[in-house]
Amino acid sequence: MNVAKNIKKVRAHDAICGVLYLISVGLTIQTGNLDFLYIAIAVGVLQVISPFTKFCPVYFTLNKLMSETDPMQNGK
Repeated sequence: MNVAKNIKKVRAHDAICGVLYLISVGLTIQTGNLDFLYIAIAVGVLQVISPFTKFCPVYFTLNKLMSETDPMQNGK
């Protein structure tokens, strides 16, 4: 039963990251300001380094909000 809740956490993580990418690209297209691409770059860098550092800000937040699930990417 905990597996289903863990899957929801992973899907929530993926949705949050995807929304951040879409917001970044949408704001860049809408405003023509390339500085909004730094949001996408930051999210991408965090996703690339998180397997090595075992820290992800999105999972950190989701671990606090969804305490009934197994902790993921919590630095252990």
